[in-house]
Amino acid sequence: MEQLKVIEIQKNVYAKNDEEAAKVRAEVKQKGVYLMNLMSSPGSGKTTTLVRTIQHLKEKLNIGIIEADIDSDVDAKTIATTGAKVIQLHTGGMCHLDANMTRQGLDILETDGLDLVVLENIGNLVCPASFDTGATLNVMILSVPEGDDKPLKYPKMFKVVDVLLINKLDAIGYFDFDLNAVIERAKALNPNIVIFPMSAKLNQGIDAWCDWLEHAVKSSR
Repeated sequence: MEQLKVIEIQKNVYAKNDEEAAKVRAEVKQKGVYLMNLMSSPGSGKTTTLVRTIQHLKEKLNIGIIEADIDSDVDAKTIATTGAKVIQLHTGGMCHLDANMTRQGLDILETDGLDLVVLENIGNLVCPASFDTGATLNVMILSVPEGDDKPLKYPKMFKVVDVLLINKLDAIGYFDFDLNAVIERAKALNPNIVIFPMSAKLNQGIDAWCDWLEHAVKSSR
């Protein structure tokens, strides 16, 4: 009897994605494009933060946005009001972006002349953490209403990101949220993580984040 073949699908999928991600990363670097992957839960203020970031940096950097959603163009329409170059990707039910989707988005966006391209990933803290998009920088937003226990519940996300934006600080008085605890838990998982507390709604803390991002983009050239 022929020996039963067992195929590790998940391992194979990740391996192929990692290979494609490495190619994407090398290609955007060669073009002088800084690719940022922005992740968060739904309702964290991802689009608002992105709008504030564009408004702060659009006179200093040429910015393009790849909006990913399962099925809508609401966020892309919001981003378009900033004047940034933007396209909408529909993932067909997929709960994350992968490297192949990123490549398709970059091809459609046409990155010539762009300094910074931001992928606004699908809103959840599980799937996006497992798939390398080929980005140079991985950024996560955690909002105050989500609670300070998220580093304990979703450690992988906090391990893979380079930057943590703690948003909606204007609401901290209404929630049982310990800012110091979040910072300590995040740094225990990822000692090199860079953290910016902010309120995108009130445009507070955005300057520090944008100054850091501008420096990261320009120093990568």
